[in-house]
Amino acid sequence: MKALFVLLLAHLCSASLVPEREKDPEYWRRQAQETLRNALRLQRLNQNVAKNLILFLGDGMGVSTVTAARILKGQLHGQGEESLLEMDKFPFVALAKTYNTNAQVPDSAGTATAYLCGVKANEGTLGVSAGVTRDRCNTTKGQEVTSILRWAKEAGKAVGIVTTTRVTHATPSAAYAHSANRDWYSDGEMPPDALEGGCKDIARQLVENIPEIEVILGGGRKYMFPKNVSDVEYPHEEKQRGTRLDGRNLVQAWREAKPRGKVAEYVWHRRGLLALNLTRVDFLLGDKWDGGAQKGKKGGSRLGGGGQCRAVLGSTGGRIDHGHHEGKAKQALHEAVELDRAIGLATRLTSTQDTLSVVTADHSHVFTFGGYTPRGNPIFGLAPMQSDVDRKPFTSILYGNGPGYKIVAGERENVSAVDFAHADYQAQSAVPLRQETHGGEDVAVFARGPMAHLLHGVHEQNYIPHAMAYAACIGSNRGHCNAAARPATPLLLPFLGLLLLLC
Repeated sequence: MKALFVLLLAHLCSASLVPEREKDPEYWRRQAQETLRNALRLQRLNQNVAKNLILFLGDGMGVSTVTAARILKGQLHGQGEESLLEMDKFPFVALAKTYNTNAQVPDSAGTATAYLCGVKANEGTLGVSAGVTRDRCNTTKGQEVTSILRWAKEAGKAVGIVTTTRVTHATPSAAYAHSANRDWYSDGEMPPDALEGGCKDIARQLVENIPEIEVILGGGRKYMFPKNVSDVEYPHEEKQRGTRLDGRNLVQAWREAKPRGKVAEYVWHRRGLLALNLTRVDFLLGDKWDGGAQKGKKGGSRLGGGGQCRAVLGSTGGRIDHGHHEGKAKQALHEAVELDRAIGLATRLTSTQDTLSVVTADHSHVFTFGGYTPRGNPIFGLAPMQSDVDRKPFTSILYGNGPGYKIVAGERENVSAVDFAHADYQAQSAVPLRQETHGGEDVAVFARGPMAHLLHGVHEQNYIPHAMAYAACIGSNRGHCNAAARPATPLLLPFLGLLLLLC
């Protein structure tokens, strides 16, 4: 009875949070009519050839994360549930089924192979078909599958990878690598049988498989240098030392692989990037680059010069996944808001007439928020009720499993005694695990620009790159294209990042 009273009181109090305009039924009717008019305009389909493609990948950005990030963004700007994310404004939305060929709940490697290579694969494998068994190097030969990045490069386009994770992480590496194990970052992480079997580590494949990727920005520098070589930025930290057993310096190998007369620049911090004259740079490798969207805009918009439209902007939402795995929802949601801010910048700098932008996620997480919270309740706040079982309060945000499981004196921890709004707070979970797991539900796909209507309804995740390639007249499915319609300017493909082509 007490719980029911508290719930009723919360609803009565929330009435004061309702904006005056929303009390008028005409407000909602006008809003619906405007939405209807916008929907009717979409009947005039944009069937232009996409000169530019942008793929924004929020790692682990499930639908519940999108919704919570929308509320957070609103609350950061004095609004709330009624606010809009930039991705919310994309006119076409679909759902993608994320399962791997051997997994109901997927991992980032199998999903990356799907949305980059157009082929579903086994959990833990990269850029290979389901004929490859994880850890089995000898199953790889002949099972390699190529990505939309390679399709674009073979069509003469400029391509790039930008990520807030390691560039050898599962999410970006399916764009260029073929591996029976997502963790084979360098040969120092590979077992002897894999090395003897002729399999290459992922960092080496970054340099060798597609040597003319114009832009590579991310982390994971230690996998590029010989074992025990001190790091340039953290010379006294053992964990940052090089890991390669073959003694190779892959940054040097990256430079040497470039055509004569082309300028290849390597930077490892933002200052180095901003110091470059990018009108004279043909290839850029940034390892552990920490630049933001505005800085990327300042320097990258002239990369390559010569009137060719190439630019590097911002970063990805790679850390959404990391925040959720640690049960730190605040970190995950702020990262999602930052990704959305970058999407907004890209939207302002491109045209729907020639740029297809797609926003999606590789998978979801067991992240949720609820508890009958009233309108305007802080997204990181408490539910307005106590548990009617253990009589303790609980936060609106919870996880199905993860490190937030805590028992104090034989009972669930009383969250009112801790700082649950702290950035490092680990939200309570139902099952104790050192790392929270992915979720198995579908993820959203938002699309804007030429042929965006091809992303509709419910799709297999591997459909995404096929639709994008069709829109840009690259890859094998080009029967609908003609020479006159094919774009002559370079195409910049930013996988897992904010890699923009500016015209």
